Amino acid sequence: MATALITGASNGIGLELAKIHASKGGDLVLVARNKSRLDELKAELEKQYKVKVYTIGKDLSAHNSAQEVYDETKKQNIQIDYLINNAGFGDFGMFVETDWNKELQMINLNITTLTQFTKLYLKDMVGRRNGKIMNVASTAAFQSGPTMAVYYATKAYVLSFSEAISNEVGDKGVTVTTLCPGATASGFQAAAAMEESALVKGKKLPTAIEVAEYGYKAMMNGKVVAIHGLINYIMANSVRFLPRAIVVKVTRKVQDKSK
Repeated sequence: MATALITGASNGIGLELAKIHASKGGDLVLVARNKSRLDELKAELEKQYKVKVYTIGKDLSAHNSAQEVYDETKKQNIQIDYLINNAGFGDFGMFVETDWNKELQMINLNITTLTQFTKLYLKDMVGRRNGKIMNVASTAAFQSGPTMAVYYATKAYVLSFSEAISNEVGDKGVTVTTLCPGATASGFQAAAAMEESALVKGKKLPTAIEVAEYGYKAMMNGKVVAIHGLINYIMANSVRFLPRAIVVKVTRKVQDKSK
């Protein structure tokens, strides 16, 4: 069974993806800042599913962190068959008021590290003519997002980049899937300080398990863009038929703090 490397595996969608892959009998390399949480998960998965789990504690917003993880998997002689770039975070607020250092970390994690991971492991996969990559974007990728301007922009990058390389390697035995969840009950909202946003306040959101199951299946089937949920699918695809100014205004209204 294939070995999957999953970033941001200590909670939310990444955690559930790890459980799903282990339940299929697949080994894992789990990467996140919280090494102790990863080690707890390692013990749980190895005991329940009899798989091998290797954990790496790493701040993936740090410069060249993807290279360091890649070098460690090479040193351990672990072949990565599936790469799941799940780690990412957002921030909520007017751009003129938000914290630049946090936004720089967001850009580094959501864009730079994801791209470097893809670069490193994709070369190996193409060389073997076998492998799967899943980059986690968001329905935010389909339009600009006032009050979360940098986050939306990073996810637009992930979608555009992933679609392009999917085309490039389509005849080389490798698939690249972009998972685009909508708002999900995963802890993301608390980390982004957006619990009061009208987008999520009082809403019954899909669970991380539901999104992970959908995404894993999409990756296994080689789906290029996977938008979770019918409403999300309709909304993501409808924006192309509307004037961009209207889309931005509607997004702002949805994102603004609930009164």
